[in-house]
Amino acid sequence: MVTMAAPDRSTKPQHRFDDRVALVTGGASGIGAATCELLAHAGAQVWVADFDLASALALADRLVAAGAQAQAIALDVTDPQQVKNVVQACWQRHARLDIAVNNAGISQSVNGLLQTPRSQWSDVMGVNLEGVWNCLQAELAVMAPARSGAIVNVSSRAGLVGHPQVAVYTASKHAVVGLTRSAALEFAPLGIRVNAVCPGLVRTPFVERKLGERLEEVSRSANPLGRAADPMEIAESIAWLCSDAASYVVGVALLVDGGALAGGSTGK
Repeated sequence: MVTMAAPDRSTKPQHRFDDRVALVTGGASGIGAATCELLAHAGAQVWVADFDLASALALADRLVAAGAQAQAIALDVTDPQQVKNVVQACWQRHARLDIAVNNAGISQSVNGLLQTPRSQWSDVMGVNLEGVWNCLQAELAVMAPARSGAIVNVSSRAGLVGHPQVAVYTASKHAVVGLTRSAALEFAPLGIRVNAVCPGLVRTPFVERKLGERLEEVSRSANPLGRAADPMEIAESIAWLCSDAASYVVGVALLVDGGALAGGSTGK
């Protein structure tokens, strides 16, 4: 298989978000960090929200030093009151919230269903599903009166097909897709677009740590492109869903997996 290189990302952002306010959860690393960078350099005022405040602060400082607008805030998406407080802080400062990217999520250890402890179910569902639910409730509460906004929930290829040995993670990401579609139908009449993005294998720091020396081998067989996605490639898809270019796109679960599922592969 010939590996297709990722495209050069040094060009200007394809979409502009001047004067818009964006909140990105799990914004300090991986897909979240790439999304923060892309939106900020495209003119948005970005709130980098993450459980890891130190990393969020470091990213926000780098963006500000580069001439962008960003600030960091600590956020545990499993705490509904904390989520509400963060969204309210954003609203009180800017009197608007135009974009929300609900990206915070965790994986699970590879286990057979019968060997998976209940504590892992609670942990994964608490972040991946209840965290998105908490964010949606707080975000939509301020977007609905304004009758405007774009929300992208980060699901996964595992939100569209089954994966063995990661049943809890797969269930959580399927639920995010269902939640996205239901919210989209309810709030589209109010001018709010809710969509999801479903990435395949992405070269994030977490994936690099998890796969280690196996990353290149797994990447070559993951999809027809023969490589893992760069986080910025997923961020570009998220930015498009948030942009005016996607003004007629509502309730989709956008698969961004390098063609893996086109051939029936669920990856590893």
